[in-house]
Amino acid sequence: MAATVKPGWSKPSNILFASEIPANEKAFAFALAQAAEFSANLILFHAYDTLVVAASETSGVRYYDYAAAARTEVQHLEPLAQRVRAAGVQCEVVVRPGLAADQVLAFLRERDIDRIVMGTHSPGPIGKLLVGSVAEAVLRTAKVPVFIVGPDVVDAGYRNFATRTILCAVSMQEASHLVATFAAQVALQHNARLILQHVIRPQERSEVLAGRSIDQIEADLLNLIPAELQNKIAVQTIVVPGDPTEELLYQGKAQQADIIVLGAQGASAFAAVTRHGVVYKVLAHSHCPVITLSPAVLAACGANGEKQHSSEVYMAGVF
Repeated sequence: MAATVKPGWSKPSNILFASEIPANEKAFAFALAQAAEFSANLILFHAYDTLVVAASETSGVRYYDYAAAARTEVQHLEPLAQRVRAAGVQCEVVVRPGLAADQVLAFLRERDIDRIVMGTHSPGPIGKLLVGSVAEAVLRTAKVPVFIVGPDVVDAGYRNFATRTILCAVSMQEASHLVATFAAQVALQHNARLILQHVIRPQERSEVLAGRSIDQIEADLLNLIPAELQNKIAVQTIVVPGDPTEELLYQGKAQQADIIVLGAQGASAFAAVTRHGVVYKVLAHSHCPVITLSPAVLAACGANGEKQHSSEVYMAGVF
């Protein structure tokens, strides 16, 4: 498959920061750093479902004041906008009434957006990951990469948000060509090293390794990188048997990854609530941001889905 990756995905010109109020400061810092690095326009986007109630001076009838509600939300975002402009970055504030996920996706259809940056909530007290319905819906359906800052992500300000190492989960399946190509282009933009990791589930180990050694599989993974990029970036391949989540998180720390790239084919509302999806587990515990490519992105670029495991939604390199 010829993986088609839009240039703006790795070098964005328009970045949308999906903001709550109050804003997720850690996620905002990453969004601002990326906008500054790429000289991109940063759009501070907020959708609200609360309306300001006012009373008519003549009739005394109470009514919803849409204009006042919008002004209030803009005022909440203005301090962020001032910080963006002070950093020399072009900024736009957009507020809209309605459900946040619906409004973010609608805005994507209207404007040429290259990347979404957003945060997630912390793990809940009963052990379930509260990704949040907004982040969950966006990472499943957005037709651009989604840069997600989870609750355990370390503040990267101390290293000026430099991206030196990118960890990308892959397999030899079709969709991984797109995921690996995107990760390679991101690595090229940052002059970063790229690590392609394939995790073999324990129950599949004997079948996968029946005709090939781990060294052979690692060598084959290099073919996921487009030929025109292979001599431009440093690429390392890692193939290990084990639990996908544990191995990705372990390598993320061991390799001091600055970004993890995942295909989010297995993401679903059920997986978000039950924590059965690998992507949600990684988001819950990763110490670095995660960039996801949604099922919509994979399908639009011609990547076919793969068979899902009933016990846990997992596909090698596509989670």
